[in-house]
Amino acid sequence: MADTMTPTARSRQMALVRSKNTKPEILTREIFRSLGYRCRLTNVVSLPGKPDLVFQSRKKAVFVHGCFWHRHAGCAKNRLPKSNVVYWRKKFKRNVENDRRAYSLFHKLGWRYMVVWECALRPSNRAVLRGRIKRFMEKGESAL
Repeated sequence: MADTMTPTARSRQMALVRSKNTKPEILTREIFRSLGYRCRLTNVVSLPGKPDLVFQSRKKAVFVHGCFWHRHAGCAKNRLPKSNVVYWRKKFKRNVENDRRAYSLFHKLGWRYMVVWECALRPSNRAVLRGRIKRFMEKGESAL
């Protein structure tokens, strides 16, 4: 199926996709703050994968992943676009490989990480997410 937008319109649309201070990131920070956890740094370039939230003194980091971009298994937002399929498959494969590489490096550095999926931020899922955050921050286990 062909793209319904012109190349110029598609380019403009894709330029609006932000890499930091996204709505899911802001909401995740608000949830952490409401639980009493304060992070000082975001999108730290010196750490693998540029985590979205960093708790340096605890050696913990949080990645806020969009279900579409990072291929959240079983999620409705994890769908393949109908146009330019070859490009998108390569793009998604690179994203997933980069994520795995970053997680591996975190373990080697002695850090723990947590992944917050975009769909976990829905109001109906937030109670479960809050519990995951508390366990991660208090027990120190990495959590996907």
